[in-house]
Amino acid sequence: MPKGEAEALMAVILKPMNEKAGHSQKPVYTFGVYLTEVFLPLCRRKWKESTRMTTEPRMVHHLAPKFGPELLHRVTRDQLQLFLDGKARCLSHSVVDHLRWDLNAIFKTALSDGLVQANAAAALFTPPCKPDAERKVMTPEQIRHALTVLEARERLIFRMAVFDGMRPGEILAVRLGNISETSILVDQRVYKGNIDTPKGRRGKRTSRVVGLSPGTLMELDLWRATLTLTERQSFLFPTERGTPLRRDNVWNRGMLPKLKKVGLEWATFQVLRRTNASLSRKALIDDKVAADQRGHGLGVSLEVYSVSDLQQKIEAVKRLESEVIQ
Repeated sequence: MPKGEAEALMAVILKPMNEKAGHSQKPVYTFGVYLTEVFLPLCRRKWKESTRMTTEPRMVHHLAPKFGPELLHRVTRDQLQLFLDGKARCLSHSVVDHLRWDLNAIFKTALSDGLVQANAAAALFTPPCKPDAERKVMTPEQIRHALTVLEARERLIFRMAVFDGMRPGEILAVRLGNISETSILVDQRVYKGNIDTPKGRRGKRTSRVVGLSPGTLMELDLWRATLTLTERQSFLFPTERGTPLRRDNVWNRGMLPKLKKVGLEWATFQVLRRTNASLSRKALIDDKVAADQRGHGLGVSLEVYSVSDLQQKIEAVKRLESEVIQ
């Protein structure tokens, strides 16, 4: 173990003893020790489990190997920006932007602890990154084609994602007692086998009631008639043990093989969600109503998920021209 890292770890061990003895001193941390011994334990107390499962591995995988042995107070802004510049050559904008946010959060916390004189990550920017993949959206014809090849269970899941705007984790966490005549109460989700509250800000009410389309209701009745577990707490899509299905298993075993045969293997759950947002706007559904149905803010609905097709753009310029030239 390098000397600096050993001294930092010793400071962590001695900190509670010094506090009890009345000695208040600021320990000298390396980046890695501060990340694992102070910052992450603090964040685990406020993060949802699904957030922890994505954010913590990202920090440990990308940040710890690069800056771990460095003394925290000696890390400079130039070092951090060069790190982001390097990541931008091989990672997407979303990942690099999250790493920038991670660094800012770490140094902001260190500043509040009095361990650094300034936040070295405060002025970081996300550089131009590897181009994102094409944001695909299914057409009505492709949706109808997919519905003809999927089995009953996967067809219902597909419908709930495309027409009713539900996330896959929310769909797989539905309990029979939350289903009413025309809607479903979404008050939990399943993420990598863990039951959690729906996606949203901690401390805010994230449960919502989702309206169901007539076609979904019909498929839902047919599917419920096949279930052997019918208690209110039973899952709509259970495994043989009565636990909720996992998203990856549903996709890899039930949906992907069928969709691949008709050239729709690219229609992932993310594409289905983007399709719901884009077709809702094209159908002139109120943006706020559509966003509430999907369970996220209006800004996310418009900026992240909605994609305008060429026909909508042509209609827009025609309408604009007609307003000017009578």
